[in-house]
Amino acid sequence: MKLWRVLWLLVTLGVLAQGFRVALFVVPTDAAQGDVQRIFYYHIPSWVGMGLFFAINLACSLLYLAVRNRNQTLALKADALAVTSAEVGVVFCLIGLVTGSLWGRAVWGIWWTWDARLTTTFILWILYISYLLLRGLLEDPEKKATLSAIFGIFAFLDVPLVYLSNRLWRTQHPQPVIAGGNGSGLNPVMGKVLLLCVAAVFCVMVLVYIDRYRLELLRNECDELKFEIESRSVQAANLGASVTRRVGS
Repeated sequence: MKLWRVLWLLVTLGVLAQGFRVALFVVPTDAAQGDVQRIFYYHIPSWVGMGLFFAINLACSLLYLAVRNRNQTLALKADALAVTSAEVGVVFCLIGLVTGSLWGRAVWGIWWTWDARLTTTFILWILYISYLLLRGLLEDPEKKATLSAIFGIFAFLDVPLVYLSNRLWRTQHPQPVIAGGNGSGLNPVMGKVLLLCVAAVFCVMVLVYIDRYRLELLRNECDELKFEIESRSVQAANLGASVTRRVGS
């Protein structure tokens, strides 16, 4: 294992342990919700991660479409980064939905309700799951990358809608506490703990992201070689059939 990975892993474990300790035992208990509000310190980082990685997917999709006919190497890297970002973003989205359901059950008395925030988020999760399924259905590497890039751009349109949903409509969710523009704010201690938990989650995801990106590069190379071999096999079979017909005639 490389030295930087060992160091990063140690830092990650340290930040995770510290974030867990302060989120559960140090930060003040919420006056209205009690200890269940501590889900907040993992619920919000999941949404932050989701938005960030889906934004990376959008940027890489646009980059792929811009350079695919001019720089094949850069295009392959952009495509690998795009699908990696989509997968990590889907994981963050799922964590957000699960932790939100747990929080909602304790506070609202229900696991789920089809309000604007939850509905748009669920649609977003379905869109990026469809993005990943689309890639698995296509064999031509270039066609796969192109169509998934276009679909990724379309899917990202739901991200700002998720963010603005409780501003545009009345929802089960309260009005934004962070950057809400309504004079409210987060307790400074809670804010610091939230930033620490965001850092802890991202330390983990950086390791996952790098490994998944390298795996995707290898998979792209294998897919290209497989597609090229199959194409040449078909060409050889067609050529053989053509020669046989000529000899027979």
